[in-house]
Amino acid sequence: MISLWWIRRDLRLTDNTALHAALEAGAVIPIFTLDPHLLSSTPARRQAFLFDGLRTLDADLRKRGSQLIVRKGNPIDSLRQLMAETNVTTIYAEEDYTPYARHRDHEIAKQLPLKLILGQTVHHPEFVKKADGSPYTVYTPYSRKWKELLPTHLNLYPAPKDFPEVQYPHSDEIPELPGSKYFQAGEAEALKRLDIFINLSIFQYADSRNRMDLDRTSSLSPYIRFGMLGLRQAASAAWQAMVEARSAEQKRNAEIWLNELIWREFYIQILYHFPHVSKTAFNKSFENISWRNDQDEFERWKEGQTGMPIVDAAMRQLKEMGWMHNRARMIVASYLVKDLLIDWRWGEAWFMQNLLDGDQAPNNGGWQWTASTGTDAAPYFRIFNPVLQARKFDPNGDYIRKWIPELRDLDSKVIHAPWEKGIKVAGYPAHPIIERNLERTLKAYQASKAKTKTIGIHG
Repeated sequence: MISLWWIRRDLRLTDNTALHAALEAGAVIPIFTLDPHLLSSTPARRQAFLFDGLRTLDADLRKRGSQLIVRKGNPIDSLRQLMAETNVTTIYAEEDYTPYARHRDHEIAKQLPLKLILGQTVHHPEFVKKADGSPYTVYTPYSRKWKELLPTHLNLYPAPKDFPEVQYPHSDEIPELPGSKYFQAGEAEALKRLDIFINLSIFQYADSRNRMDLDRTSSLSPYIRFGMLGLRQAASAAWQAMVEARSAEQKRNAEIWLNELIWREFYIQILYHFPHVSKTAFNKSFENISWRNDQDEFERWKEGQTGMPIVDAAMRQLKEMGWMHNRARMIVASYLVKDLLIDWRWGEAWFMQNLLDGDQAPNNGGWQWTASTGTDAAPYFRIFNPVLQARKFDPNGDYIRKWIPELRDLDSKVIHAPWEKGIKVAGYPAHPIIERNLERTLKAYQASKAKTKTIGIHG
């Protein structure tokens, strides 16, 4: 019996549940389809990371007597054509939960023998629910239930040593694009980074994870995004670190990282159960905010020219690396939405255009959390002060100096807000593009709540 292993967001051989299921059934032909619909909305830098990951996966397969088959075109047409060319009887794929993926797979399953296997998440979105069967919309009880359902030991499948012999059909070429100099694609790199993080940083994670000037986060998000590292693998490593912790403090640090992984799964199940969040606010009270949406201010935010050093440093990091520190993501999002009063969807879309780890569910969830429009979001009156955030999480200004060369000669006492001391630097804005007006922001949110309430009464 021959099966297709249809690779989507699982570019790895270790602990690949779909691959494992296919191999248990017999011989396997690995296939990746270059879906024009998905590629049309995927920026070049993320495509390049994907293509490099595919080349690495193909090399790993060839070492084991297999190879990757790539086909360009609509997935259902590519899969149907491959079934006609081979003796394939079943298609195995890791289940995906975005609205597009669910619709695509539903339509394909009506016409082709598609078997979806749990593997993208530790728990299926349908498995972690309240006692009454409804989905969780608050993180803390969700995470508590998630941990209760976690086995004491996750049985991770090893990478297969070899593949059964099979006749491989023609493969299209993997496109060539300039890759990232900051993130090397592939499973081996993901596992190496995971190992370094677990051995060097996880037991100090709680205190150092918010420091933008320190390299203390795992930086694994691009690899998890493409399944070069599975969530089960990451969660297993976190759990093992908790077990091996030598103190309660070490265990707490490891669990905080596990909690970050659970946040990702929380947002996946939110998008699964409430797909409308991809287009509008989860919290209907904030569907009618009167955004300012100043285009010039938005462009200066994108380019890192707002005159707010910590915001500009983060936005320049994004532009250069295709990645941004998580604390920085919250700061720039808060500044865009609650200082500039620009629609969170503008920022969400910009992140998706630039992030290597751009992933619909966590990106949407993070933006709606900061904008106070989402599930379990920060209260609307919680507004980050970017200067205080910078002084706390980049105390010496090293992060700012790294990404804003114009400010490198400034002392740490003034670099976070040079305008406060009347300092002007050539080539950098003399003042922030907008004077903070929190009252205006609060009124906009309060007006939306009042308007929504009125609509609810009279609608």
